[in-house]
Amino acid sequence: MTNVIEVQDISKRFTIHHERNQTLKERILHPRSGSSEIFDALSDINFTVAQGETLGIVGHNGSGKSTLLKCICGVLKPTTGQIRLRGNLAALLELGAGFQHELSGRDNVYLYGSMLGFTRKMVDAIFDDVVAFSELEHFIDTPVKFYSSGMYVRLAFAVAVNVNPDILVVDEVLAVGDERFQAKCIDRIRRFQREGRTILLVTHQADTVRAICDRAIVLDHGNMIADGPVTEALRIFRERLLGDVIDHRPGGSGVVTIDGLSAPSGSFEVRHGSSLRFDATLTCDHAVSGNLVIEVFTRTGLLVSRNDAEASPVTLRPGVNKVGVELANVPLLDGVYDLNVGLVEPQGATMLAWREKAASLQVLYDGRSSGVVAIESSVTQW
Repeated sequence: MTNVIEVQDISKRFTIHHERNQTLKERILHPRSGSSEIFDALSDINFTVAQGETLGIVGHNGSGKSTLLKCICGVLKPTTGQIRLRGNLAALLELGAGFQHELSGRDNVYLYGSMLGFTRKMVDAIFDDVVAFSELEHFIDTPVKFYSSGMYVRLAFAVAVNVNPDILVVDEVLAVGDERFQAKCIDRIRRFQREGRTILLVTHQADTVRAICDRAIVLDHGNMIADGPVTEALRIFRERLLGDVIDHRPGGSGVVTIDGLSAPSGSFEVRHGSSLRFDATLTCDHAVSGNLVIEVFTRTGLLVSRNDAEASPVTLRPGVNKVGVELANVPLLDGVYDLNVGLVEPQGATMLAWREKAASLQVLYDGRSSGVVAIESSVTQW
């Protein structure tokens, strides 16, 4: 299969200035004042993306995700390395990027189109579709400086997907829109996938990566530490990056590991509608308090359930701890599911420990036709 994106030995270095003189007078009077340091945002990044592939890029804040996309899109020039693209590219790099705030939404549509090499006649042909998708009919002639963040995203995404790019690059912006519009965007992305277009997606939402990406890479402080199947990449992201956050904080609560679940041969078996009880084994070197997170996923990566973590507090002693878990009245239809287990701080901001695919869950249900869960229904004819 043809590679449409080739990233070869890409590095990006920035010079950060400290206490730099701001005026010409200060520079003349104090020519040697101030200091600077070198910051490597990306180091020797290599990967390819095949035609029709959807690649997820994940990493913590400051890992280099946005810098990498800007290099791919030509906004930044790499310090070293080469990037080769085959086909036209449309990018949503950040909220409102490329918009001229004094111009109306209508004018910005034509401006963005011209930046992509579209003639006015070509933009005329797609303009109504852009407005309809963005749902901004009443605001399209309003200066975009008065737009909300959600309106920015709707217009930018509508333009990007209607210019029919060979490569679509999306950097975090979908998290800004409301849930209904996010679903609409995901539907359009799936349509692009069916049409064989290539997509690069940066997001902090692991569920989104699971749902739509074929493959994922993980960045950590400018280095690529994983490139492979989505499940494996997310396991590395959560266990290595998120799980290690607490280790590096002064005065942290200590290291926590999830050793496993009390699953015979790594798998539980339960009948639909029954309860499942099991133990989770966690080890820590200091006393730790947190909330236990239990996720259930289908084998295709669809999130079925995540418990209310705030209703699941635990206090761990130094050493080995056993925590009992009960899943009451399992509503799943027959099939095999994966269980993920995590421990988050009481505020929910920091992941203390995570174990991807801690165990599998085999659900037995007689008479299944299709679907994931059973919903009771009744029909009345009048």
